[in-house]
Amino acid sequence: MSLGHACVDVYQGAVAALVPFFVAERAYSYAAASGIVLAASLLSSVAQPLFGVVTDRWALPWLLPLAALAAGAGVAAAGVGGSYALTLVAVAVSGVGVAAYHPEAARAARAVAGGRHTAMGWFALGGNVGFALAPLVVSTVVGAGGLRSTPLLVVPAVAGAALCAAAVRRAGPRAVDGAAAEGAGADDWVSFLRLSGAVVCRSIVFVGLSAFVALYVRERVGGGPAAGTAALCVLYAGGAVGTLAGSRLAGRYGRLAVVRRSYLVTVVAVAGVVCVPGPALYLFVALASAGLYVPFSLHVTLGQDCLPRRMGTASGVTLGLTVSVGGIAAPAVGALADATSLQVGLLPLVVPPVVAWLLLRGLREPAPAGGAPERT
Repeated sequence: MSLGHACVDVYQGAVAALVPFFVAERAYSYAAASGIVLAASLLSSVAQPLFGVVTDRWALPWLLPLAALAAGAGVAAAGVGGSYALTLVAVAVSGVGVAAYHPEAARAARAVAGGRHTAMGWFALGGNVGFALAPLVVSTVVGAGGLRSTPLLVVPAVAGAALCAAAVRRAGPRAVDGAAAEGAGADDWVSFLRLSGAVVCRSIVFVGLSAFVALYVRERVGGGPAAGTAALCVLYAGGAVGTLAGSRLAGRYGRLAVVRRSYLVTVVAVAGVVCVPGPALYLFVALASAGLYVPFSLHVTLGQDCLPRRMGTASGVTLGLTVSVGGIAAPAVGALADATSLQVGLLPLVVPPVVAWLLLRGLREPAPAGGAPERT
């Protein structure tokens, strides 16, 4: 399931990785380019909670391979033709595929993980690895053949569909009947909404950096497309270390303590990205990656434990809606950058992690779903 997650989340990272190519080949403005990121995020944001509600009632493991194929098909079609409207439709289809995948995948992963932080960390790691590989995959394919070569980007989707189908067959009744083990305990909507607000703040920062860090580093450091691709890889690759580190740190210090401190680190990191000149900029991109990724899988399990009767909904929101909704802020960043400079456009991204820390301040650790203690 972790490998399948990696293949699907290539397409979340691929949309941002395509932005510099749209700017270069089609002369899109920053605002127009960020609109593509928004198109991928918006339908995903709306659809994921709906899929989550459905998976609260019925287990749909067969949906996983179909969603993987839809996610890949949309990105594969994004570079075909020169119409901006058709490009928006294509990336929106990819966003719906991503939306359909995550709630059911998170529910099934929780069922087969048996309540272990590290097992869910490995599942989340798969998605973060997919994010990290996206710039390399896009740069290799589109850098060599231009936007007309995007149909080749469907290959990870085919692999992901096969992996998801194999995982579902191997998991058997655990993947299908996992929802039957849910339902103990009362739903704490107040805590869940505060947590969701914090994840929205994380999403605004992450999507904003994803959309523009490659262009920003090229401006600040030079080095052409390779420098920008390297910065995007650093931003995404931190997930490989951060996600597993977060699950292990949570076992020692508690999930909420780790999440709160991660947001404070993110404040410093984003300020460094915006203000520090030269190659040292890469160090702050790496620090931002750590601050954004350490709490990633912890958000999911915290949300599931806040809503033990609605784990599909919790997964759809924490792993989907609030992660994707940050794309809504991307056009605002792009518009500000068009009016001033990209550096000024990125400056407001310092604020959301402060808001996230305030939302989580005083929040209590929820009891694990089912009443059993969480295992590392």
